[in-house]
Formats: sequence, C-alpha cells, structure tokens
Amino acid sequence: MDTLFRLVRLQYARSFNSSRSSSGSRSSRQNLRYQDQEEEEEEECDNIFMDDEDLSSSSSRYYDPRHHQQTSNTATPTTPTGGGEYHAYGRSTDKLSCSNSAARDLSLEFAASLSCQNGKWASDILLETAKAVADGNTGRVQQLMWMLNELSSPYGDVDQKLAFYFLQALFCRVTDSGERTYSALISASEKNCSFESTRKVVLKFQEFSPWTTFGHVFCNGAIIDAFEGESRLHIIDISNTFSTQWPTLLEAIATRAEETPHLRLTTIVARKAGVSAGAAGVQRVMKEIGSRLEKFARLMGVPFKFKVVHHVGDLSELNLEELDVRVDEVLAVNCVGKLHSVTTGGNRRDLLMSMFKMLQPRIVTVVEEEADLDVDAWVDFLRSFQESLRFFRVYFETLEESFPRTSNERLKLEQAAGSAVMDLVACQPTESVERRETAARWSHRLAGGGLRPVSFNDEILDDVRALLRRYREGWSMVPCSDSPGIFLSWKDQPVVWASAWN
Repeated sequence: MDTLFRLVRLQYARSFNSSRSSSGSRSSRQNLRYQDQEEEEEEECDNIFMDDEDLSSSSSRYYDPRHHQQTSNTATPTTPTGGGEYHAYGRSTDKLSCSNSAARDLSLEFAASLSCQNGKWASDILLETAKAVADGNTGRVQQLMWMLNELSSPYGDVDQKLAFYFLQALFCRVTDSGERTYSALISASEKNCSFESTRKVVLKFQEFSPWTTFGHVFCNGAIIDAFEGESRLHIIDISNTFSTQWPTLLEAIATRAEETPHLRLTTIVARKAGVSAGAAGVQRVMKEIGSRLEKFARLMGVPFKFKVVHHVGDLSELNLEELDVRVDEVLAVNCVGKLHSVTTGGNRRDLLMSMFKMLQPRIVTVVEEEADLDVDAWVDFLRSFQESLRFFRVYFETLEESFPRTSNERLKLEQAAGSAVMDLVACQPTESVERRETAARWSHRLAGGGLRPVSFNDEILDDVRALLRRYREGWSMVPCSDSPGIFLSWKDQPVVWASAWN
C-alpha cells in the first residue's frame, strides 16, 4: 500500500504541474485567461453590493422578468490536458498515450464513453476508481488515477472538471489527508476573502443563475406575509449568501406597511472549529455589508439595526442568549443553505430544530440543496460517492450552461464546489459540514422539532415564476410531492428546496 501511495502521490503532484507545463499549452493558456480576465461590466443589481451611487435605485427589477437578457453561451469542445490527445467531443480515443498494456486495456475499457459526444466518461472512470478504492485493489486504483490525471483539468468541460476535483478527493482519501487538505482549502479561500471579490462572485452568480435568488424570493415573500401588521420585527439570518436577500425585503417593508416597522437583523456567521486563518477577512466583509445595509435602510426610511454573531463550532452549540430575542418583537428565523453545515452525529440537526422551536418564531424559512448525501462515506462509500458525483455533475452543468466560459467568478464557484467534494469524499462523517439531505428528511426533522409547515399564497409563487423567466431555459419551479414547499429544478432535476414553518 505504501508503494501505491508513493506512486499516486507522484501522479497527484503532476496533476498540478503537468496541466500547466508538460501536459499541454492549452491548459496553461486557459489558466492565464482566467487569471488575467476581469469582468469590467457589472450588471446593475439592487442590493447592498451595489456601489454607493446606486444604492438609491429601486429594487423592483429583482422580480422583473424583462430585466435580464441572457446571452448565448454555446460550449466549445475542449481538449483534456495530459500526455494523451484525447478529445472529449471527438473520436480519437486511440490517440490516448499508453505506456504499458494496462493503460491500453483501460483505454479500451472506457472507449465507448470516451468516444461518445454525450458520454459521461468522468462518471464512468471515477465510479470504477471508487470501487477499486473500496475493494482495496491498489493496482487498479493506481492505473485509474493515472488515467484521470491525464484527462482532468480545472479549466476544461464538465467531465474534465469533475475528474479533476474528485481525483483530488479520492487521492486524499487513500492517503488519509482529507481533513488537513480541506482545512487548508477553506483557510486559503477565506484568507483571500475581500468585499470586492465576494461582491463580484455573488453578483455574477445571481445574474446568471437562480440557484440562490430562488430561495431569496420565496423566503422574503413568506416573511413579509408573516410580519403583516406588526410594528417591531426581528430576523435571525443563518445563510451563506452574504445578506444579499435583505435589500429587497427592506424596500418591501418600506412600501407595503402603512406605518414603517422597526427591523432588527441578526446574522450568524459560523465557522468550523480549527479553521481560523481567514476569520479576519470574513469579519471585514461582514462589517462592510452591515454598513451598506444600514445605509440602504436609511434611504428606504426603515428604522434598522444590524448585528453579526461570529460563532466558532457547530450551529447546534449556538448560545441563544447571544441572539437577544425580545418578547415585544415578532421573530423570523431564516435558514438559507446552512443547515447542512451542522454535523450529523449526536442528533445535532434534530437538536437545532428544537432550538428553533424554543425561540417561538412567527415563521422559519428553510432553503437547502436537494441531495441525499447524509450517508456514512466510510460505511457505504460507493453510495455516498455516486450521489455526490450525481449532484455535483448537475451543479457544474448549470454553471457550464449559464456562465461565459472564461469567467473568474465561475472558476471560484467551481473551486468552492471542489472543497465540498473534498469534505464529502475524504473527510470523516463526524467532521463533515457538507452533507446535504433531501426535502423529505429535512421535513421529518423540522416536524420532529415541533414545527408545522406554513402554506404560502399565489403571489409568492408568481414572484418566483417571474424571477425564473429572467434566466435561460431549463429552470422551473416544481411543487414537492412528498414534502411541504417547492423545488427549483434544472432540466427536471430538483436542485434546491424551499419551505416555510412555524
């Protein structure tokens, strides 16, 4: 086994070097293009990431289907990096460089998926690699990892990117370096975190994809309905979208209420214990966001207070006293994309649902990505790996068809997804913060915590439909068949779930 790890480590090191030097100039040229290109034209977005002179503009276009004009983004066939000359959309599998009979056998084994234009060769090879890892077949693991290393690239098409990120995760799994590598990836990302870089990524993601804005529109509509007629409001925000949800709600409060209510917003920023290198950068970003939110609220004429609670550790360990819940305020708890960061061990997720009930909120809004990843990857590795591969293929495909090919913001989103893959494939379940669950499972947890689903009116659904018309074809809203709430679907595959509870 030690021999395998030394050989694979050599190949793994080459995956970062050969793709930029010996494995072909195409990858190097693409790398430079990603590094050098800066998107100068920013789509006007009515949120707190706008420049100061734009803060006073109306945010009604957030719902306007005519606001966004989607440009064509036809994918161009690309060539994977590495020693071979295999073309993902071509018919040249015979050109894949093979240095021995085992490599030639692999080329023949996967010839069908490699040569097919619509073949998902990365899924086929990665699943075989995962099976070899599970079986302890070190020779086949080495051969398949070599093949993946030759074909993968973080700058290629969907299959090349999947191969790149999942290969890294598989290597870290067999070398037992998952937790260390994941912590390093997160620390590096947060250390380089700035308001401007965060602003660009968030705005571009919301411009080209409804992945996050879908939940914002749904939750804002449900919260506004729950707050109807109240004068003192408090929102506890547990989300991963940097408060971009709230400018639209602030304007709605200012325009819909006869007497403008007072609003307090408490945002919880949780970080995994032991990952502290980027804490200062995140704090600076949140301070700037708070300042802009307060300025926007003043322009809207809404009495407003903003507070950030920086929490180190699991959300289930949150000190409720820090939230400063008051009896004279109507409370909403907003959870967007963060519940899955609660570790699954020790019934922590069920404990958090009970904690929500203890706060006695008027409404709890929940938005989570739809995937069955709450599987013990060390007990049922293949099932966990296959579902992770399915989910991230869909995610990468949405980015591929929504973003321009040469987009720095898209690359950063893909790198963040790569970190999640590392967590799911190579980290112990007790340490994992990326284990998404299905709508049915979350509904069971919420109901078990004493919460009941809230029905929502047709106006909210109309707002969601109007939002989706801004984006390219393929996105749709679908009612949940076995759970409360609605799905955002991409080409008939549910990807995000939204619901409301009290």
